[in-house]
Amino acid sequence: MKTFCGRANPTTGSMEWLEEGEDYDYHQEIARSRYADMLHDKDRNVKYYQGIRAAVSRVKERGEKAIVLDIGTGTGLLSMMAASAGADFCYAIEVFKPMANAAVKIVEKNGFSDKIKVINKHSTEVTVGPDGDMQCRANILVTELFDTELIGEGALPTYEHAHKYLVQEGCEAVPHRATVYVQLVESRRMWSWKKLFPVHVEAEDGEKILVPPSEMENCPGLPSVCDIQLNQMPSGDFSTLSDVVKMFSVDFSKPVQSASTCYRVQLEPVKSGKAQIVLSWWDIDMDPSGMINCSMAPYWVKPTSALQWRDHWMQCVYFLPREEPVLQGENLYLTACRDEYSVWYNLQKARADEEEQKADVCVESPVCRCRAHLLWNRPRFGELNDQSRTRQYIKSLRKVLKTDSVCLCISDGSLLPVLAHYLGAKQVQYFVLFFRSLHFSLFFKANNIEDKIKIIEARPELLKPSHLEDKKISVLVGEPFFTTSLLPWHNLYFWYARTAVSSHLASNVTVLPQSASLHMMIVEFQDLWRIRSPCGICEGFDVRTMDDMIKDSLNFRESKEAEPHPLWEYPCKSLSEPQEVLTFDFTKTVPQHCLSTEGSVKLLRKGKSHGAVLWMEYHLTADISVSTGLMELSNEKGNCEWNPHCKQAVYFFSSVIESEILSDPTAVEYAMNFDTKTGEIAMDFKL
Repeated sequence: MKTFCGRANPTTGSMEWLEEGEDYDYHQEIARSRYADMLHDKDRNVKYYQGIRAAVSRVKERGEKAIVLDIGTGTGLLSMMAASAGADFCYAIEVFKPMANAAVKIVEKNGFSDKIKVINKHSTEVTVGPDGDMQCRANILVTELFDTELIGEGALPTYEHAHKYLVQEGCEAVPHRATVYVQLVESRRMWSWKKLFPVHVEAEDGEKILVPPSEMENCPGLPSVCDIQLNQMPSGDFSTLSDVVKMFSVDFSKPVQSASTCYRVQLEPVKSGKAQIVLSWWDIDMDPSGMINCSMAPYWVKPTSALQWRDHWMQCVYFLPREEPVLQGENLYLTACRDEYSVWYNLQKARADEEEQKADVCVESPVCRCRAHLLWNRPRFGELNDQSRTRQYIKSLRKVLKTDSVCLCISDGSLLPVLAHYLGAKQVQYFVLFFRSLHFSLFFKANNIEDKIKIIEARPELLKPSHLEDKKISVLVGEPFFTTSLLPWHNLYFWYARTAVSSHLASNVTVLPQSASLHMMIVEFQDLWRIRSPCGICEGFDVRTMDDMIKDSLNFRESKEAEPHPLWEYPCKSLSEPQEVLTFDFTKTVPQHCLSTEGSVKLLRKGKSHGAVLWMEYHLTADISVSTGLMELSNEKGNCEWNPHCKQAVYFFSSVIESEILSDPTAVEYAMNFDTKTGEIAMDFKL
C-alpha cells in the first residue's frame, strides 16, 4: 500500500503530492509525535498516577473489583499505573496500530500482560459482552484525550460514547473534571496577528496611508485557536483588563454532552482599555475533591509555583470578532460557544433586557469573508504589521526605484507593489498565482489604485510579453514570501521564479533582494530538546521500546532533515557565533550545479550542543538586510532574540536522540548541499 504525502516544492512554489512507501506515514507520525514530550511531563505523570491510585482505592473500598478503561493508551503508561495501583483488569484502547503494537511490548516488558489487554480499535468500535472486546463495562475511566484547547482532539464525543456504552453509571473518572479559564486582555502585538494595521509611507508628495479594505477590517477571521507558549510572552506585550474567570467545567464522571452549546459569564473590567483578546487555558482535577490538580496556567497567574514546561499542552489566544472599548467597573458578558472540536468567544455590554440579550448570542462559528485569513497565517499578519521591517523595504525601494521604473513583484499577498507605487514607480506589474490574489483587488480598490497596479494571473514560466504590455521589467521585487514555504529556504522559490521570467527582464534589471544567505548557529535549548530526548524509565515503568521506535523513525529519513520551530517560544543560548554557510545570488539565474559547502564551527561557550539553528537573511540592497532568524545575540550569556514572525529550522543532533551529549566538544563539523534541481538542502553534522 502506498501513501501520498504533501510536500512543499521550493522550485515550483507549490504543494505537491508525493508517493511514499507504506512505512513513511507511520514513521512521520512517530518521528514528529509528542510522545516523548508527554513522557517527560513529570507534573502530568505524577498527578495522573496519584489520581489513578485514589480512584482504584475508592472502588476497592466499596468492595468492588476495579475494572479500568484507558482510552488512547499510547505507550500503555496509564494502564500500567492502574495495574500497579491494584486494578483487577485494564482495557487499553489505542487506534494507531504501530502504537498499539508498541504498547503490547511495553506492557509485556513491565510484567503486566495478565492484567492489561491492548485493543487496537477506535473506542467507538469496542464491543462489550462475553464475546466482546471487553467482558464487562468498566468502573474506572482513564483518558488523556486533551489538546491545548481541551476539546480539539474529540474528547467530548469520545466521553459521550464511553458513558453510553463502555462504562458503568457513576464510574470513577481520571481526570475527574476539567475547567476552562479565561482572561480579557488588550495586546497590540497579539491583535496584530488578526488585523492588518494602516501602513504610513513618507512619499515625495507627503505622507501616504495604506489602509486595509473594510471587508478585512470587519472580518471576524477564523475560529481556529492560536495556541502558543504564553509563558514566553513578555508582560509588557499585553495588558490584562479582567481578572481570571472560570468559563466552564466538564465533569467526566457523569454522561458528557458533545452537542454545540454556549456558556456565559459576567465580567467587570479591572481597568479601561480595548478588549481584543481572550486568553484561555485549563486545568484538570484528578480527583473529586480537587486536591490533585494539573494546571496550564501561565506565569502571571501562579507566580509562586514552578512552571512545568510542556509542548503538548500550551495556552490559547482567541481573537474577539471586533475590538471593544471597555470601561473599568462596567458590566460585560463574555460568551464562549463551542461545537464538538472548537471554541470561540463573543463580548457584549450588559443591557437591561437581559433575557433578550441571552437570545442575541451569536452561536455560529466565525467565517472569514475577506479571504486574507485564509491566505495569511497569524505570524504573517504580524510580519506585515511589523513597522521596522516595512521601513527596511521602504528604504530599499527608495534606493532602486526611478520615475520610469517598470516593476514586477513576485511574492504571495505582499504589500510591496503598493509601497512601490506610493514611492513613485510609474508602473507596477504584480504577478501572483490566481487563487492567492483574489482578495488583493479589494486592497487596491480601498486605496484607489486599482488602475495603477495590474495583477497578472499566470505562473512565472507562463508569463508572456502581452502580460507586461510588451515592456521590459526594470525592477524585480519580492520579500520573498510564499504561503507554501515550510522551512526558511523554501522562499528561494523567488530565485526559481526570477529564473523563469529572465527573458522579460531588462539587461540592467535591479533585483530586490539582490541576494540571500543561509546562516547557522549551534545552540543549547532550555527545553525544546525534550521533544527528541529518550525517556527510559517513566514513573518506574520501562518505556525504552518507545524511545527505540522514535529513534528508528527519525533514522528512517527525518534525522537528516531540519524541522521548523518558532524559536521566540523556545529559549536557547548560542554556543557558537552565527555563521554564514551558503549564499544565493538573485542577480543571476539558478545554476545547474549544486551549491555545496563544508567547514567547522568553533564552540565558544560551555553547554550541551543540542542542535543547529538555520535561517535566511535577505540582502535587499548592498547595505540593507532583513533576517528571518537571529535578531540579536547577547554576547555574555549567549541569549538569543529571534524573529517572532518566522519559523527557524532546527536540526537536532543525533546525540540528543541517543542522550550521549559530549561534555566539551570544541567544534562542530558541517556539510551542506543545496540541490538546485529540488530546492532542498541536505545537511550533516559531526560533533
